[in-house]
Amino acid sequence: MHSSAIAGTARPGFLARRRRSYVFFIVPALLVVGAVIIFPWLFTVWMSAFDWRIGSAAHFIGLENYIKLATNQRFHEAILHTLYFTLLAVVVPLIAGTAAALIFHREFPLRGLLRSVFTMPMMATPVAVALVWTMMFHPQQGVLNYLLSLVGLPPSLWVYSPTLVIPSLVLVEIWHWTPLVMLIVLGGLAALPTEPYESARLDGASEWQLFRYITLPLLAPFLVVAAVIRTIDAIKAFDTIYVISQGGPGTASETINLYLYLQAFAFYNVGNASAVVVVFFAIILALALLLLYVRQRAKWT
Repeated sequence: MHSSAIAGTARPGFLARRRRSYVFFIVPALLVVGAVIIFPWLFTVWMSAFDWRIGSAAHFIGLENYIKLATNQRFHEAILHTLYFTLLAVVVPLIAGTAAALIFHREFPLRGLLRSVFTMPMMATPVAVALVWTMMFHPQQGVLNYLLSLVGLPPSLWVYSPTLVIPSLVLVEIWHWTPLVMLIVLGGLAALPTEPYESARLDGASEWQLFRYITLPLLAPFLVVAAVIRTIDAIKAFDTIYVISQGGPGTASETINLYLYLQAFAFYNVGNASAVVVVFFAIILALALLLLYVRQRAKWT
């Protein structure tokens, strides 16, 4: 009894010392997070309430920057351009990457070599890719119009056309990031069980029925992961668009990132740029919640 009583009274003190010891590990991490993430974010929200241009004094204006953005047609167009670019840059690589994964999942000669060649584009840096494609998009000297002429098609203006500039930029994204989707889907195909396919073939299922009712549902979690990665990458795209089109012609390919860059580093309007960051964060948060919901629904059954 005496020894158990001593142990019972000593245990709370031991737990208290352990809790205090955790503080020495948690506090440095909290300080780093606060300095790198929380403080810059709070400072950005604070700056968005000021009319502040670099080189002049800041004046508190409250929500006026947000009210101006609500009536700014150019900003509205930038949001639409961003969503349009993101939608195409996610959906098309998902389809193309899944098709490529289904092809490379089969056994055929030189499969390993061709798969390695197919993944090479995503190893290049975005700026280098953008410079190469800028030359390819040239209406007179670009190789793309030359290829069109070989098959009897008229030349295209590509990124010099207001209606074709965003699809042309998406073409670069497709070439650059379809291999990433392919690798993710290949990993999913390698993890699929074989029993459902054997049972379905015994019942006389066709290849399309196998893909539609077995492969595609089982690949859903992997496709959602690929969609999340591509959405994050596409919505923050800046370097490729800036190098190739600079948001032009006019403002036809100006996304939120380019609009933000111009406000902050061309017009030096720090207050308005901070308001754009806050609105952009709200858009990203809404997309993140939507993707999280889809991810939770995409489970194996």
